[in-house]
Amino acid sequence: MTEDLEQRIRDIYQTYYEDVYSFLYYFTGRREDAEDMTQEVFTRLLKALPRYDGRVSMRTWLFSIARYAAIDQYRKQKLFSLFSKNELEDMKSCEGLPEQSLESKEEMRMVNEALQKLKPHYRMVVILRGVREHSIKETAELLNITEAKVRVDYHRALKMLQKSLGDEKGGVFGEFAR
Repeated sequence: MTEDLEQRIRDIYQTYYEDVYSFLYYFTGRREDAEDMTQEVFTRLLKALPRYDGRVSMRTWLFSIARYAAIDQYRKQKLFSLFSKNELEDMKSCEGLPEQSLESKEEMRMVNEALQKLKPHYRMVVILRGVREHSIKETAELLNITEAKVRVDYHRALKMLQKSLGDEKGGVFGEFAR
């Protein structure tokens, strides 16, 4: 491997590692799986980088690889519950009463469970739009779908989440439904 290629890979890794890891963490709900899948994404990148032609941005291309890695992992472990933990459950409250913290953690656990019940495509749209706060255009680009499909899928996914949580008024998801 040439020094230029090694440096390019280092630069890509340093620039995009946290974004890819975060996306995969929210998709799986487990640190271990997200770490393994992030490693898989960069392994795939290493193999495919010589074929990268620059027609799409590196970020879009890398998220496309991450998306397919997530789908592959989901298919492999379809019968098992992949989503048992949420990063927010591990965080300690720095302010507020313990009851509020417990209530908030319980609410986040319920939201995470509802999110994990969505089909992978809907889950990806909610993660990219609602959690990672990507624009409709960015989300469409990352998922390789139209902006109209992003809007429709996001709306449908939020409705499914609301129904799953028995939340008629929007509640937790009111802030996502922009």
